This record gives sequence, structure tokens and C-alpha cells, in this order.
Amino acid sequence: MPQQSSAQVTAAEISRIAGVTRATVSNWRRRYDDFPEPSGGAESSPLYDLETVRTWLASRGYASAASPAEELRTTLRLSSHGTGDGEDGGTADLLLLVLAAARRTPDQLTAAARLPDPELAVRAERDAAGVADAVPGGGGVRFAGTDAAVLRALYVCVRDEGGQATLGVLAERELEDSAASGAYRTPAPLADLLARLLPGAPARVLDPACGSGALLEAAARRGAAELYGQDVLPVQARRSAVSLLLTAPPGTTVSVRAADSLRADAFPDLTADAVLCNPPFGDRDWGYDELAYDPRWAYGVPARAESELAWVQHSLAHLTPGGHAALLLPPATAGRASGRRVRAELVRSGALRAVVALPVGASVPFHIGLQIWILQRPEPGGGERKSVLFVDTAESSAADARTDARTGPRTRGGSRSASLDWARITGQALDAWHAFAADPDAFEDEPGVARAVDVVDLLDETVDLTPTRLVRASRADVDPAKLAAEADATRRNLVKAAKSLGRAAGYDDWDAAGGSAREWRTATAADLARGGALTLLRTTPEGARGRGDDDGADKGGRGAGAARPVFTGSDISRGSGPTGDPATVRTDTAPVIAAGDVLVRAVASGGGGAMALVVGEAEAGALLGPHVHLFRPDPARLDAWFLAGFLGAEDNIAGASTGSTVLNVSPGRLRVPLLPLEEQRRYGEAFRRVHELRAEAGRATRLAEETARLLSGGLTGGQLLPSARETAAGATAVRGRGPGSDSPH
Repeated sequence: MPQQSSAQVTAAEISRIAGVTRATVSNWRRRYDDFPEPSGGAESSPLYDLETVRTWLASRGYASAASPAEELRTTLRLSSHGTGDGEDGGTADLLLLVLAAARRTPDQLTAAARLPDPELAVRAERDAAGVADAVPGGGGVRFAGTDAAVLRALYVCVRDEGGQATLGVLAERELEDSAASGAYRTPAPLADLLARLLPGAPARVLDPACGSGALLEAAARRGAAELYGQDVLPVQARRSAVSLLLTAPPGTTVSVRAADSLRADAFPDLTADAVLCNPPFGDRDWGYDELAYDPRWAYGVPARAESELAWVQHSLAHLTPGGHAALLLPPATAGRASGRRVRAELVRSGALRAVVALPVGASVPFHIGLQIWILQRPEPGGGERKSVLFVDTAESSAADARTDARTGPRTRGGSRSASLDWARITGQALDAWHAFAADPDAFEDEPGVARAVDVVDLLDETVDLTPTRLVRASRADVDPAKLAAEADATRRNLVKAAKSLGRAAGYDDWDAAGGSAREWRTATAADLARGGALTLLRTTPEGARGRGDDDGADKGGRGAGAARPVFTGSDISRGSGPTGDPATVRTDTAPVIAAGDVLVRAVASGGGGAMALVVGEAEAGALLGPHVHLFRPDPARLDAWFLAGFLGAEDNIAGASTGSTVLNVSPGRLRVPLLPLEEQRRYGEAFRRVHELRAEAGRATRLAEETARLLSGGLTGGQLLPSARETAAGATAVRGRGPGSDSPH
């Protein structure tokens, strides 16, 4: 690896190291004569000597802003121990080292990071070799003294940010270098829903397109004792294996392989209790030509354009009789003409049990509403299955508006992709599925949400299994009087919300700053934490500490008890109370949230939504969920609303984040103005008013959408009639128009 003195960094990397925006770096270049001169690159994209830059930043108090994850990213880019599958093992060696390091205590990791370069390489090689058998392609680990910078950064990252965060840095590095596409992690709430749709507690679970292992992790949280995964990308298989070994309970069997599941099944003799899968979509090169006579196609040979139906049958082939599979599929799979015959056979045989439609934005690709297919391998001599369940959860936002209409404003803003109410989506899907699975013949349709459709009604010329189309057919059963009452109640709440919005918008207690924007001295959150002005807390990632390590108790208070709700990033963006599942965190170590705490989302997507909130008395006592940073200010030194307003500012988030479409926020790099407490409180009151405006606007918007939906649906569904009074008034107005009126004719 090149010596640190010859390493070069871009202006963007300087901004991440310093915890400032790129514009600030450009400003430094213009304002300060002593700013380092470029040491390479082009005029439009200069490169700077890393050590020279660090020395300059240290002289101005910016040297400590980079997070351990960012330090690891930068060091990896400058390292010769890169990615790939060459003789040196590349990232495979480093992934093994993450697994080994995550089993050490923080003190042991600190001691390892302080070793001289040659001794550090020997120590890391020994650690990684000790777990080599657990990861695909993990043999022959080799490190040298020139790798010391990367090894040191890795040990520190595991110690401070956990094994999972370190895995993410390594995986994104190799995925970038391999130009792999379509590799996305299934969102945790969706992975949890898929796992919970599996009846009972399956012990042996397979994911034939496991990616980073999110679905198998969810299965492990539900009690699965044997986890089998396969992925075509070696880096994803390795990452999945390490992640599962970090998070799964002791004694869990983990077996992950790297290969194409359809062409080279790594588990040809495995029969699993359940299969979970989020397969690649729209893959025309899935093996149609060479697999035409494959015995897995018991329900018909999938067309070249129907790779998803190949994955469906691959999953069924790996199930024990009576075993269930849950697959995440694009909506085209339910209605595309080329898949009609296979769909018909899946329905006719009883293998397809349910299809659940998800709202737009549930997972990549975010612009379409994906579907969950629940399948069950028929049992020899089993009973006839006469119906298929269809659930449409795409109306979750409307249901959320109905709840807000009854309970008052709770939202702090949000967007379509960031504000999904996963608690409601999960509840709708699970309630309908569990009731149907218990007794399909006794299942009672829920108009607009769930409907059991007879098999004979599905086997028409198109075999279209789109839930929205089939569920809407039951809306004619809605009671007209009930719908009219609901529409009227929602409309009245909309009027109240509009008045509240008007009052919130009427606050105008702010003035122009003068001829130019105000400037102030700032400090990073990390500096404020070191000075005792605030405390930074996070949920301890699985594997961040060695097994049995018990020194993670937090002064802020950590609580056990699965009954406590969990605050998630979606709750922050949507502004709801805590809705997360306690199964997603370690309830024995997760921080307990207190009133006055400031929560900041750890991931910012292009969809928007609030980035920060101040916890109120009603929300206190919940657990801190994953992907959320907790800032606990000293009230004698920091005002909570002031802190939340500046921490969640768009420019601040951008300057403290890495990534492009999805930004990963480094909490210690967020900057806060240094102002007297009395002045902070004035700013805090203004931010609180802005929060109220956003909350009322969000509530009014959702109520307006819900009112329009109810009225439109009632008119077109026959439950509501146009008012005779409105019709008469409209006719009078038309007759009253003279020759000079603005007639549309």
C-alpha cells in the first residue's frame, strides 16, 4: 500500500473528512493562501496530498470530524489491498477480519489498532484465518505491513460503529469496483413482514437470492435455527455470511454459497421448511435456453421474459410438502400475458395462497408498487384449495389519515417513499393472511382491503392476479350509510385542520437578517459531546461487542422489555409516534428515549421527510431503533428545539453525509452554532413554530386526499349520490348566465 504521505484525496473527500459542505472547501481554496496546493489530478478535479490536508485541517480545528466509517472509506480508496478475487483475496480477507474483530471486546480492538504495522498485519491475518471456513471464498488470508492503515481503520470502525456498519463500507466498495447493479438491501420493515408471513416458526429457511442477508436475518429473529443462502455476487454472499454470523443467535447454522441459484443450485438436495426471496427483476438472461427441461418447472416452463416465475418454481421445489414461501415480486408478474399458463397452474394446483399489494415506495424500485406472493407446496393427498387471498395495503396512507382525523395531529411532515406506515401495512397483511390461513372457507372479506377469490373465478383468459383489481371488486358491498358518515366525519376534520393550518401559517415573528446572511461560529456534535453539552447515543449493532461483553450499559438508561415500542427513521420522517417492532433491536441494550431528546434519521433518501424531531412526554420510554441517532442535550447549555432545527437542516445533513441517492449521516460531523442559551431559545421557539406548520400542513394534506378518495369512491361505487341541492343550484347558475358570460360552449 502507498505510504500515507503520497496519498491523494479529492475536494469531496476533504469535505467529508472536515465535516463541511463541498462549497465550504471551495471557499477555503479561494480565501486562504495557505490552503494546500493540488498535488495531482486535473484543473477541474484536483487532488491533494492527504497528510498535508490533515495538517491544515488540524490547525483550524477540523481534524476530528471524520467518522470511523468515513476514515475506512478513504483509506480503502487509497489502499492497494483493494477488491476482487485475486490471490490476495481483496475484500474477502477484510470481510473475514470484520467477523473476527466483532468477536473481540472494545479494549482488545483498541490494543490491536495500536500495534506496529508488521505486528498488526500478523495479528489481523491470524484473526481472519480463524474464521475463514465460515465465509465463501475465505481461504488463504494474506496481509502485509503495507496494509496496516486499512487494518487499523477497520478495527476502529468495528469498535466504534459495529460490524454491520463496517460490512456496509466494504460491500459498497466492492460493488462499486465490480460495476454490479441491482444489489439493494431489502428494507428492514419489509423483510420483517415477509418473515412474519411464514406460518408457525420454520426451523430451516432458504433464501436463494440472499443479497446482504436481510431476509435471513429477519427469519433468525423469528426463531429459524438453520439459515441457507445463495447469491450470484460473491461480495453479497460473503457479506451475507458475515452479517448472519454476527446477528444470528448462538448455535444457529449458517451456510451461504456464491453461485447462480437457477443455473448452479448450491443446495440441490435441500428441502426447507420455508423460503424467503427478493429475486432480481426483469432478467432475460436467467437460463431459459439451457434450463428448458429442468425438473423444477412442475407448473410449466417459464417464458424468457418470466424470470420471476422461474424463481417462484425454484422456491417451491426446495420446500417440504406443506412448506411456505414468501417472495417479493414486481406487479407485472401478476398479469403479464407470457406468464398466464404458469400462473393458471399455480392457482389450479393450490400452490398460490395469497398475493399482497404493497404501496409505492416500499422497496427498490421505489416508483412501482411491489407484491408479496405467498406460496405453499401442495401435500400429497392434501385437501382441495378453493380460493386465493388478495390483500391491498396501498390504501395505508388513507387509513392513516382516518386515524389522524380521530386522534389529532401527529405528523411532522413526510413524503410518499419515506412516510409509509409499516405498522399499519404489516397489520393489514398479517391480520388478513392469518384469518385466511386458519379457515379459508370462513374468511370474511374486508371491503377495499382483503378478499378471498374463488379459484374458478381466477382461471379466465388472462389469469390476472393483481390484488388492486380483485379487491376493488368487493367495494360494492360497502354500506352506503356507513360510507356517507365516514366521508362527512373526514370532511369536518379537514375543515378543522384547514383552520389549524391557517393559524400555524399566521405566525410571522421573524425579520430579515440585514444586508447579508448571518454568520456564526459552529462546533461539531462530536466536539459538543466531548465537552459534555450533549450525549450521543445509538442502538448497539449486533456483533458490535464480543460475546458476553457486558460493559455497554449507558448512563442515559437502557431498558429491557419487548413491550416497549421502537422509534424508527420512518417514524421521524412521518412524524408519528414510535411504531417499530422490538424484534428489530436488542431490547436489553437499546437506549430508552427520554423527553427532550433529539432524534435524527441516520439515512436520508431523495424522498425527503423530516430529518429530526424533539421527543415529547407522550413518546418518552420508547426504545431507540436502528438507523436513528439520539442526541441528548444538557438543558442548561443547549435548547432541544434549537438543536433539532440546526441538526436537521438540509445543508447540515448534506455536509455530514456520504452517498448520492441515499445519504448516510455521520452524527458527529453535524454542526451546531455556538450561541448563548437565551438566543438558542428564541431560535428554538421559531423552529417549534415551523414544526407546527409542517405538522398541520401534512395532516390537512392527508385529510384532503382521504376526503376526495371517499367521495370519489362513493360516487363511482354507487354508495353516494350527488346532492339535489347542489344540482339545482348549479342549474340555476347556468341559466343565469347572459350572452356575455364565460360559457364553456
